Amino acid sequence: MASVEQRIRDTFRDAGAAGWLHAVPVVDAPSREIGVGADEQVVMASVYKLPLLVALCQRFADGTIDPTATVRVHPQSSSPGPTGVATFLDPVTLSWRDLAASMIAVSDNAAADVILGAVGLDAVRDVLTACGLAGTKVVGGQADIEASLVRDTGATSAAEAFALLADNDEALTVSVYDPAFASATTARDMTRLLSHVWSDAVVTPEQCALMRRLLRQQVWPHRVRAGFPHAGVVVAGKTGTIGAIRNEVAVVTFPGETPIAVAVFTFAARADAALPAVDAAIGECARLAVTELRSGRW
Repeated sequence: MASVEQRIRDTFRDAGAAGWLHAVPVVDAPSREIGVGADEQVVMASVYKLPLLVALCQRFADGTIDPTATVRVHPQSSSPGPTGVATFLDPVTLSWRDLAASMIAVSDNAAADVILGAVGLDAVRDVLTACGLAGTKVVGGQADIEASLVRDTGATSAAEAFALLADNDEALTVSVYDPAFASATTARDMTRLLSHVWSDAVVTPEQCALMRRLLRQQVWPHRVRAGFPHAGVVVAGKTGTIGAIRNEVAVVTFPGETPIAVAVFTFAARADAALPAVDAAIGECARLAVTELRSGRW
């Protein structure tokens, strides 16, 4: 019988994508892990919102930002996006923690840009250093991604740039696909960060509990969640998508069992707006890895 790592590679290949994965139990000294290219740098896309959330919650904990204080967001002056405040027609007032909820639950680009503007890139980089995430870098937010795409594609707007990116007849070389230039990480770094959040190691227990709550509220069921359609199984995660890139990092918890952190990153041969085969492969690869770890009970 093929190893679980080989079955994961076969699943990525059959979906028409390159893939990277790491899965590990959230315990102090796990004796087992599953890895496929776990230490290779990959583009984060919206997964960067996870360390950004940690940086924000550190500001909550040290009193720099009051989580219940309100902030006014003007959609027309924010990064565009298909979800959340980015889709609104009128200005809206939210608390900082509700803005964070929108950033995580529906990957709200406008919310993320406001939060990044408040905490700053240096605070996000401090999170990476403190957590020992040597393979991870965050170079900017959604506004920076859009500016890079417009520049690389020669488009006149972000919407036009994303349309060109999704056109498989265009042979585009864009920096947002290159870990050397874009915000990048490794699958192992992201399971390490999730493990820190689940063990209350990255900030106060109260703020770690808030982060776990927000990550459980992510609405997307088509990637990691699709691998675990069982009642009682909790999946808490964060997706990331840019063109041919589709990712998700998550913690999967079966009732009465140790949670398992899993990070899956993919780069597809096509850049269509919808790639259900790749989304399904993310769920299946997560299922294969988590099932293997559960079977051994480490």
